[in-house]
Amino acid sequence: MRDNLFIALEGIDGSGKSTQVKLLAKKLEETGHKVYATFEPTDGMIGSMLRNILKGSIAADHRTIAGLFLADRLDHLLNETTGLVKKLDEGYTVITDRYYFSSYAYHGTHMDMDWVIAANKMCADILRPDINIFIDVQPEVSMERISANRQSAELFETLESLKNVQAKYLEAFEKLKGEENIQKVDGNRTPEAIADDIWAQVQQYSAR
Repeated sequence: MRDNLFIALEGIDGSGKSTQVKLLAKKLEETGHKVYATFEPTDGMIGSMLRNILKGSIAADHRTIAGLFLADRLDHLLNETTGLVKKLDEGYTVITDRYYFSSYAYHGTHMDMDWVIAANKMCADILRPDINIFIDVQPEVSMERISANRQSAELFETLESLKNVQAKYLEAFEKLKGEENIQKVDGNRTPEAIADDIWAQVQQYSAR
Protein backbone atom coordinates (compact mmCIF):
# COMPACT_ATOMS: atom_id res chain seq x y z
CA MET A 1 0.00 0.00 0.00
CA ARG A 2 1.39 3.38 -0.96
CA ASP A 3 1.40 6.06 1.70
CA ASN A 4 -0.53 8.55 -0.40
CA LEU A 5 -4.16 7.98 -1.31
CA PHE A 6 -6.58 8.98 -4.05
CA ILE A 7 -9.93 9.85 -2.45
CA ALA A 8 -13.09 10.87 -4.33
CA LEU A 9 -15.96 12.59 -2.50
CA GLU A 10 -19.35 12.19 -4.12
CA GLY A 11 -22.87 13.42 -3.45
CA ILE A 12 -25.76 15.38 -4.86
CA ASP A 13 -25.57 19.18 -4.98
CA GLY A 14 -25.79 20.66 -1.50
CA SER A 15 -24.40 17.55 0.20
CA GLY A 16 -21.48 19.46 1.70
CA LYS A 17 -18.64 17.93 -0.30
CA SER A 18 -16.62 21.14 -0.61
CA THR A 19 -16.66 21.64 3.17
CA GLN A 20 -15.68 18.02 3.75
CA VAL A 21 -12.77 18.22 1.29
CA LYS A 22 -11.32 21.10 3.33
CA LEU A 23 -11.82 19.32 6.67
CA LEU A 24 -10.35 16.06 5.37
CA ALA A 25 -7.35 17.83 3.83
CA LYS A 26 -6.62 19.49 7.18
CA LYS A 27 -6.79 16.14 9.02
CA LEU A 28 -4.51 14.44 6.51
CA GLU A 29 -1.98 17.26 6.65
CA GLU A 30 -1.94 17.00 10.44
CA THR A 31 -0.97 13.33 10.12
CA GLY A 32 1.91 14.02 7.75
CA HIS A 33 0.34 13.80 4.29
CA LYS A 34 1.02 16.45 1.68
CA VAL A 35 -2.39 17.02 0.14
CA TYR A 36 -3.62 18.15 -3.24
CA ALA A 37 -7.32 19.06 -3.16
CA THR A 38 -9.13 19.47 -6.47
CA PHE A 39 -12.60 19.39 -8.05
CA GLU A 40 -14.65 18.65 -11.16
CA PRO A 41 -15.50 20.34 -13.38
CA THR A 42 -11.98 21.76 -13.24
CA ASP A 43 -10.99 25.39 -13.61
CA GLY A 44 -9.33 24.58 -16.95
CA MET A 45 -10.63 25.61 -20.37
CA ILE A 46 -13.14 22.76 -20.75
CA GLY A 47 -14.17 22.92 -17.10
CA SER A 48 -14.84 26.65 -17.41
CA MET A 49 -17.11 25.99 -20.38
CA LEU A 50 -18.97 23.37 -18.33
CA ARG A 51 -19.46 25.81 -15.47
CA ASN A 52 -21.06 28.28 -17.89
CA ILE A 53 -23.36 25.53 -19.18
CA LEU A 54 -24.37 24.58 -15.64
CA LYS A 55 -25.09 28.24 -14.86
CA GLY A 56 -27.27 28.51 -17.96
CA SER A 57 -24.98 30.94 -19.81
CA ILE A 58 -24.41 28.42 -22.62
CA ALA A 59 -26.99 25.98 -23.98
CA ALA A 60 -25.91 22.39 -24.66
CA ASP A 61 -27.46 18.97 -25.17
CA HIS A 62 -26.99 16.51 -22.31
CA ARG A 63 -24.95 14.23 -24.60
CA THR A 64 -22.62 17.13 -25.32
CA ILE A 65 -22.35 17.86 -21.60
CA ALA A 66 -21.43 14.22 -20.89
CA GLY A 67 -18.72 14.37 -23.57
CA LEU A 68 -17.30 17.60 -22.20
CA PHE A 69 -17.15 16.16 -18.68
CA LEU A 70 -15.20 13.19 -20.04
CA ALA A 71 -12.75 15.48 -21.86
CA ASP A 72 -12.34 17.63 -18.75
CA ARG A 73 -11.76 14.50 -16.63
CA LEU A 74 -9.07 13.17 -18.96
CA ASP A 75 -7.26 16.50 -18.77
CA HIS A 76 -7.74 16.44 -14.99
CA LEU A 77 -5.98 13.08 -14.96
CA LEU A 78 -3.27 13.61 -17.54
CA ASN A 79 -2.40 17.31 -17.48
CA GLU A 80 1.39 17.58 -17.46
CA THR A 81 1.37 20.25 -14.74
CA THR A 82 -1.61 19.64 -12.49
CA GLY A 83 -2.77 16.16 -13.51
CA LEU A 84 -3.88 13.73 -10.80
CA VAL A 85 -1.50 11.04 -12.05
CA LYS A 86 1.41 13.47 -11.77
CA LYS A 87 0.37 14.62 -8.29
CA LEU A 88 0.11 11.05 -7.01
CA ASP A 89 3.50 10.21 -8.52
CA GLU A 90 4.90 13.22 -6.64
CA GLY A 91 3.64 11.73 -3.37
CA TYR A 92 0.55 13.86 -2.81
CA THR A 93 -2.59 12.43 -1.28
CA VAL A 94 -5.23 13.63 -3.73
CA ILE A 95 -8.81 14.48 -2.75
CA THR A 96 -11.24 15.28 -5.54
CA ASP A 97 -14.65 16.88 -5.13
CA ARG A 98 -16.44 14.71 -7.75
CA TYR A 99 -15.05 12.08 -10.12
CA TYR A 100 -16.63 9.63 -12.56
CA PHE A 101 -19.47 8.49 -10.28
CA SER A 102 -20.84 12.03 -10.65
CA SER A 103 -21.07 11.46 -14.40
CA TYR A 104 -22.77 8.10 -13.92
CA ALA A 105 -25.38 9.68 -11.64
CA TYR A 106 -25.99 13.04 -13.31
CA HIS A 107 -25.72 11.99 -16.98
CA GLY A 108 -27.39 8.67 -16.21
CA THR A 109 -30.62 10.56 -15.56
CA HIS A 110 -30.69 11.68 -19.22
CA MET A 111 -29.13 8.75 -21.13
CA ASP A 112 -28.19 5.12 -20.76
CA MET A 113 -25.94 4.82 -17.71
CA ASP A 114 -24.05 1.89 -19.20
CA TRP A 115 -22.98 4.17 -22.06
CA VAL A 116 -21.67 6.74 -19.56
CA ILE A 117 -19.77 4.04 -17.65
CA ALA A 118 -18.27 2.67 -20.87
CA ALA A 119 -17.29 6.16 -22.02
CA ASN A 120 -15.44 6.72 -18.74
CA LYS A 121 -13.74 3.30 -18.71
CA MET A 122 -10.47 4.86 -19.86
CA CYS A 123 -10.51 7.14 -16.80
CA ALA A 124 -11.17 4.21 -14.47
CA ASP A 125 -8.35 2.24 -16.12
CA ILE A 126 -5.96 5.16 -15.69
CA LEU A 127 -6.85 5.90 -12.07
CA ARG A 128 -9.41 4.32 -9.78
CA PRO A 129 -9.94 5.91 -6.32
CA ASP A 130 -8.63 4.06 -3.29
CA ILE A 131 -11.96 5.03 -1.75
CA ASN A 132 -15.14 6.66 -3.06
CA ILE A 133 -16.98 8.38 -0.21
CA PHE A 134 -20.65 9.12 -0.84
CA ILE A 135 -22.17 11.79 1.38
CA ASP A 136 -25.74 10.51 1.50
CA VAL A 137 -28.12 13.40 2.15
CA GLN A 138 -31.86 13.77 1.69
CA PRO A 139 -32.62 15.88 -1.42
CA GLU A 140 -34.93 18.10 0.65
CA VAL A 141 -32.03 18.91 2.99
CA SER A 142 -29.79 19.65 -0.01
CA MET A 143 -32.33 22.04 -1.49
CA GLU A 144 -32.58 23.92 1.83
CA ARG A 145 -28.80 24.33 1.86
CA ILE A 146 -28.67 25.42 -1.79
CA SER A 147 -31.44 27.99 -1.24
CA ALA A 148 -29.67 29.36 1.81
CA ASN A 149 -26.23 29.64 0.22
CA ARG A 150 -26.73 30.56 -3.44
CA GLN A 151 -28.44 33.39 -5.28
CA SER A 152 -29.47 31.19 -8.22
CA ALA A 153 -29.79 27.45 -8.83
CA GLU A 154 -27.74 25.62 -11.46
CA LEU A 155 -28.89 23.17 -14.14
CA PHE A 156 -29.44 20.11 -11.94
CA GLU A 157 -30.47 21.95 -8.77
CA THR A 158 -34.18 21.19 -8.52
CA LEU A 159 -35.75 18.83 -6.01
CA GLU A 160 -36.95 16.44 -8.72
CA SER A 161 -33.53 16.40 -10.38
CA LEU A 162 -31.69 15.77 -7.11
CA LYS A 163 -34.04 12.90 -6.26
CA ASN A 164 -33.33 11.36 -9.67
CA VAL A 165 -29.58 11.87 -9.32
CA GLN A 166 -29.54 10.30 -5.87
CA ALA A 167 -31.36 7.25 -7.23
CA LYS A 168 -28.85 7.00 -10.08
CA TYR A 169 -25.93 7.20 -7.64
CA LEU A 170 -27.35 4.18 -5.81
CA GLU A 171 -27.90 2.36 -9.10
CA ALA A 172 -24.30 3.03 -10.16
CA PHE A 173 -22.95 1.83 -6.81
CA GLU A 174 -24.91 -1.40 -7.18
CA LYS A 175 -23.61 -1.92 -10.72
CA LEU A 176 -19.98 -1.37 -9.76
CA LYS A 177 -19.82 -2.68 -6.19
CA GLY A 178 -17.51 -5.49 -7.29
CA GLU A 179 -14.99 -3.10 -8.87
CA GLU A 180 -15.06 -0.02 -6.65
CA ASN A 181 -14.47 0.71 -2.97
CA ILE A 182 -17.61 2.67 -2.07
CA GLN A 183 -18.33 3.93 1.44
CA LYS A 184 -21.42 5.90 2.47
CA VAL A 185 -21.72 8.41 5.29
CA ASP A 186 -24.89 10.07 6.61
CA GLY A 187 -24.80 13.62 5.28
CA ASN A 188 -27.89 14.88 7.10
CA ARG A 189 -25.90 15.75 10.24
CA THR A 190 -23.51 18.52 11.27
CA PRO A 191 -20.33 19.02 9.22
CA GLU A 192 -18.26 17.91 12.23
CA ALA A 193 -20.14 14.61 12.62
CA ILE A 194 -19.84 13.91 8.90
CA ALA A 195 -16.12 14.74 8.99
CA ASP A 196 -15.56 12.30 11.85
CA ASP A 197 -17.18 9.49 9.86
CA ILE A 198 -15.17 10.32 6.73
CA TRP A 199 -11.96 10.36 8.74
CA ALA A 200 -12.78 6.97 10.25
CA GLN A 201 -13.23 5.56 6.74
CA VAL A 202 -10.02 7.11 5.37
CA GLN A 203 -7.93 5.92 8.30
CA GLN A 204 -8.67 2.32 7.32
CA TYR A 205 -6.84 2.83 4.03
CA SER A 206 -4.04 5.12 5.12
CA ALA A 207 -0.69 3.52 5.90
CA ARG A 208 0.20 6.41 8.24
